[in-house]
Amino acid sequence: MTYNLRNKKIVLVGGGSGIARRLATDAAEAGATVVLAGRTTDQAGTVHPAITTARVDLGDEDSIRALAAQAGPWDHLVSLASNPANGAVTGLDRDAIARAFDAKVIGPLLLAKHFAPTAHDGASMLFFSGFAAWRPAPGLAVMATTNGAVAHLAEALAVDLAPIRVNALSPGVVDSGSWDRLGADRDAFFSDTAARNPARRVGRPEDIASAALLTLANPFLTGTTVHVDGGGRLV
Repeated sequence: MTYNLRNKKIVLVGGGSGIARRLATDAAEAGATVVLAGRTTDQAGTVHPAITTARVDLGDEDSIRALAAQAGPWDHLVSLASNPANGAVTGLDRDAIARAFDAKVIGPLLLAKHFAPTAHDGASMLFFSGFAAWRPAPGLAVMATTNGAVAHLAEALAVDLAPIRVNALSPGVVDSGSWDRLGADRDAFFSDTAARNPARRVGRPEDIASAALLTLANPFLTGTTVHVDGGGRLV
C-alpha cells in the first residue's frame, strides 16, 4: 500500500454489529484511533486502548452534529448502520420505512454534512450497502432500495465533496451474528448460500473488515462500490 492507517482517526457509526467490532479492532491493531459510535455506548467485545465509544442516532440530526463536535478532526468515517424494514410491501409500516432510510441514506447524508468541514487532508468516507440491491428478493424491497441508494450516494458525494474520497462497500451473507435469529435454520441457510456462491462459502467479519481497511487506505479509490459477497450477486 502507498498509505497506511497508523495515527489516523477513524469514526465508525453502527458499532453494535459483529462486523463493526471486528473492523474497529483491526483498525486499532493497524495503528488507528477509533471512535465507535452507536445508539448505545455499550459496545461489547471492543476492549482496546485505541477504541473509545460514543452515542449517535442517525434519525436525529442534533445527535449527528454532536458526534461530529465530539470526534473533532478525523481521517476516515465509516457508517455500517442499518435498520431493516423487511416484509411484504402490502404490510410495510411507513415509520419503519423511514427508519430504514434514516439509517442507510438520510443519516449518511447528514454525516457527510456535519463531518466534511473537519476532515483532514486525505480523508475518506465509506458507507455500507448490501447485495440485496443487486439480488432483490420478495420481502426485501426496502432493503434493496436503501442499499442501492447507498451506491449512488457514494458516487454523488465523491464528486460533491472532492477531494474527500467517498466509497460504498456491499457485503454478502456474512456469519457476523445477525443471522442467529434463524435459530436451527441458520446452518442450513449458510450451507445453501455457500453451495451457490462462486466462492463456495459465506463471509466472515474479517473478510469485510479487511476489504473496508483496504478501501480506506487506497488514496486513488473513490466513487466506487466494492463488492465483498463471494460472488453472490452474480448467481
